[in-house]
Amino acid sequence: MKTKTISKTAILVLAVMSFACGGGESSADKVESDKTPVEVEAAKPVPAIIEEPIVEEEQVEEVIEEQSTIALSGEQKIANSDCLSCHLVERKVIGPSFKEIAAEYKPTEDNITMLASKIINGGAGVWGEAAMSPHPALSEADAKEMVKYILSLYE
Repeated sequence: MKTKTISKTAILVLAVMSFACGGGESSADKVESDKTPVEVEAAKPVPAIIEEPIVEEEQVEEVIEEQSTIALSGEQKIANSDCLSCHLVERKVIGPSFKEIAAEYKPTEDNITMLASKIINGGAGVWGEAAMSPHPALSEADAKEMVKYILSLYE
């Protein structure tokens, strides 16, 4: 019984293999008969290299200056900084919430300048033991915009 099952299986495998091979036609013969001549187009001329810049340097500098003068709001400046790692608008994290700061300080020019200075130079002791790290790369104008946004949150 086992011999008949093995013999039938062997015959079936041999039959499948012979049909899978393409009936005796070699693949090399098949490739030779399918070859057709290929037409080759002539090479197109390469465009000349422009040695002069398309835009003059003065125009480029004007565009850069225009882009750098686009002012971000204080809220956007805060979002693009590391402020939100220690402060949130409504909840104390490491430092006070922005709303707590707004409730403590009136939006006077003196307070805006003092708080901007604290952002740039860092500070400690006003809101607890945690010290605020300095941000010396921040300009005074940007720091003031950030403070103005924070103080605008007073309800």
